[in-house]
Amino acid sequence: MSIEVGLKGRFESVVTQEKTATAVGSGLVPVFATPYMVAMMENAASDSLIPCLAPGESSVGTHLNIAHSSATPVGMKVWAESVVTAVEGRKVTFEVHAYDERGEIGSGVHERFIIHAEKFMAKTQSKLEG
Repeated sequence: MSIEVGLKGRFESVVTQEKTATAVGSGLVPVFATPYMVAMMENAASDSLIPCLAPGESSVGTHLNIAHSSATPVGMKVWAESVVTAVEGRKVTFEVHAYDERGEIGSGVHERFIIHAEKFMAKTQSKLEG
């Protein structure tokens, strides 16, 4: 199956104390942490690609340009949505948005590359050799 413009993804969670800015060290207030919002956006995008990948393939995030525009308190449901906006060879570009139960909390652009997992890991592990 090929990756096509318009492919959508979604990932959802609930804000817990462990997912706050104070818990992860990204701020001093107990609200949904930006690093977790980023992770949700990446999960929405990467999960949407899984059915399109050939055996042995995976994807890696290579670029993310986002804004976190609204704080979310502990206990509230949050989710991220992605949509493929461009496919250029192995590079896949997504528009990403994050929401809580009151509206949009973030948005941006995310890029992923399709990789051959074994080759990618061999190259990565070679860094340990010197």
